Amino acid sequence: MGESKTEILNAVRAYHRQEEGSGAFVPGETEIWPSGAVLDADDRAAFVEAALDMRIASGSSARKFESALARKVGVRKAHLTNSGSSANLLAVTALTSHQLGERALVPGDEVVTVAAAFPTTVNPILQNGLVPVYTDIELGTYNTTAERVERAIGPRTRAIAIAHTAGNPYEVEEVARIAADRGLFLIEDNCDALGSRYRGSYTGTFGHLATVSFYPAHHLTMGEGGCVLTSDLTLSRIVESLRDWGRDCWCPPGQSNTCFKRFDWQMGELPEGYDHKYIYSHVGYNLKTTDTAAALGLSQLGKMDSFCAARRANWSRLREGLDGVPHLLLPEATADSDPSWYGFVLTVTDDAPFDSADLVGFLEDRRIGTRRLFAGNLLRHPAYTNRPRRLAEPLVNSDKVMESTFHLGVYPGLTEEMIDYVVSSVKEFVASRR
Repeated sequence: MGESKTEILNAVRAYHRQEEGSGAFVPGETEIWPSGAVLDADDRAAFVEAALDMRIASGSSARKFESALARKVGVRKAHLTNSGSSANLLAVTALTSHQLGERALVPGDEVVTVAAAFPTTVNPILQNGLVPVYTDIELGTYNTTAERVERAIGPRTRAIAIAHTAGNPYEVEEVARIAADRGLFLIEDNCDALGSRYRGSYTGTFGHLATVSFYPAHHLTMGEGGCVLTSDLTLSRIVESLRDWGRDCWCPPGQSNTCFKRFDWQMGELPEGYDHKYIYSHVGYNLKTTDTAAALGLSQLGKMDSFCAARRANWSRLREGLDGVPHLLLPEATADSDPSWYGFVLTVTDDAPFDSADLVGFLEDRRIGTRRLFAGNLLRHPAYTNRPRRLAEPLVNSDKVMESTFHLGVYPGLTEEMIDYVVSSVKEFVASRR
């Protein structure tokens, strides 16, 4: 690193410390966000260094991040994208590739999913002409179960695509076993659950494909960004092609002829010897991220364990503080799991002398941020009216969370003082409504 660059980066770190300020918490005045990125001086310096080097496209930092994340989680391949939603699109679209032969999904095939979901878990199913099969969830864990998934499978079912809700793993080992026994593909939407474990293994390692998001609300951030994880090399190659314009070539940017036969290919109806860098085997997209974003991600990745530990600690402090408060259903971890929590989910019970809107309004007035459990019942939104679907069962609990459920923050930027203020505020509200 040149002397001038070192001076600039030292100045960037000093600037970061200056901008941090005292950060003193003032109850009722300081905003307690439900989610957010935690960025330090090294993160700012990493981002600026990539910019100084003019790494404006996907490059060396992206490749380093992909390798490091794959090793960390325990999969063979990771493919960076520009968002977690794009990662979901790539994962589902990969299952329709002609390169899978008879295994490829075709329009009209079914994919088992969950109605109480974030939209972009389900959207790629519809966008590929497939039919979502909606299951309900359990209150408390806010996940579906292996039993519900198995009951939902029909003659045209070819895949399962489900998210680990709010960082809480579903019974993914059992669902993976069902998928294997029935010859189905399994996609884990792991966007809210990076660092969560089920029976000792990281979520995102059980399915044929898994997705991650690096939006600021999630466990690590690149500002925007996402990733597709897989240990299936055929699916890995398909995902990479679809992400990179649909091209057949696998050379990274700035490199050529890594196959040693760049001008010796013959594919489709192309003339023999057509430049492999311009042969397209899929109708693809450009969903890559930038190296500046990946440089930030690399810096964040080194803090993954501490971030996950902070989320667990904040969740536990909320859980202990609210234990025994009437009229509130508190969240529970799925059996045999160790969640890296995205949020602390609360449901107002049917016998409560208040509704969730009352409690949410009280908390928001105190500058305590809340969010709904994503879409609630997705099928009640205008975008999904008259869309292809099959209901595997009545969506009773999905409707319940739409009416009565919200979540609070647990992200690492929250302090114990903030968590305790949230607890005391909830208790104060409930006591005032008895």
